[in-house]
Amino acid sequence: MMMETLLLPFQFSFMQNAFWIALIVSVPTALLSCFLVLKGWALMGDAVSHAVLPGIVLAYVLGFPLIIGAFGAGMVTALATGYLSENSRVKQDTVMGVVFSGMFGLGIVIYVSIHTNIHLDHILFGNMLGVGADDLWTAGLISAFVTTALLLKWKDLMLHAFDPAQARASGLPVGLLHYGLLTILSLTIVATLSATGLILAVGLLIAPGAIAFLLVRNFGRMLVVSVAVCMISMLAGAYASFFLDSAPAPTVILILTSFFIMAFLRRTLQTRRASALDPA
Repeated sequence: MMMETLLLPFQFSFMQNAFWIALIVSVPTALLSCFLVLKGWALMGDAVSHAVLPGIVLAYVLGFPLIIGAFGAGMVTALATGYLSENSRVKQDTVMGVVFSGMFGLGIVIYVSIHTNIHLDHILFGNMLGVGADDLWTAGLISAFVTTALLLKWKDLMLHAFDPAQARASGLPVGLLHYGLLTILSLTIVATLSATGLILAVGLLIAPGAIAFLLVRNFGRMLVVSVAVCMISMLAGAYASFFLDSAPAPTVILILTSFFIMAFLRRTLQTRRASALDPA
């Protein structure tokens, strides 16, 4: 009887799809989070995830696929942020704050001005339990492309994240890497749209890399640890939400937050022990 209860979520097709989407999006988001954390682009993920809202609403009004609108708005935001930060005296985090809040506000204004049956909650917070075959295929194809690109170019992207000047001196196409990473970021947010929505997507784009950064000191291991943490958190969050009767996406984020707190405490204890052993 206990085993039947534990296996109960796997008997429903909507839960099976939730587990599949969790497996699919956990890999690219975790890998990308490592580069965003190292490059200090945590706010960039937040900016792009919020700013795709007007693209989604406009795509619905014009009859286009929502993912096209989301990707277009994400790229406009990423390119505008990059251009403004490079060609003005305003710091990048300030530019990102202005751009993403403006785009998000535009999306809300457009949304409330039209009559639609689309639930804004699903766009903002995701609908992991409502994922269908089309969502799985879309997320799968995007995830495969993003994962392949990151794994093929991870050394170049790592150098670009650590030391852009050295990357330029080494002959790497810094501009291509910069805007390529922004393109990958926009695509990844589109892939996670049905699972976690716009607002919670930023958690998947920051937390796994931050947790792995606290646990290991080798970038290759950091990539592996981030994927493992993200995959476990997403599967556990979807599974736990069934019994807790909670929304899967926020549950996933809470589990990731718990992992981060534990990793932070572990790193703090290690630092104190090292200081006690070496007082000099």
